[in-house]
Amino acid sequence: MNKFIAPILAATLALSASTAFAGGPIIIEDEVEVVAEKPASSVGILPLLLIPLVLCLVLCESNDNGGGKD
Repeated sequence: MNKFIAPILAATLALSASTAFAGGPIIIEDEVEVVAEKPASSVGILPLLLIPLVLCLVLCESNDNGGGKD
């Protein structure tokens, strides 16, 4: 009886030992990528309209002093 149980016990021990150490713990890390968002307030269209207006006032100024060229 001992000769019959010994190989079965050895095979069972070999199979269970190899499956006990197989794989190990699985660790899943959540990597959250931080993306910088565009600010809510942007430059807008007002400065784009004011720049040509100021340039026109500076470059197209008229002589209102009365004593200049006609």
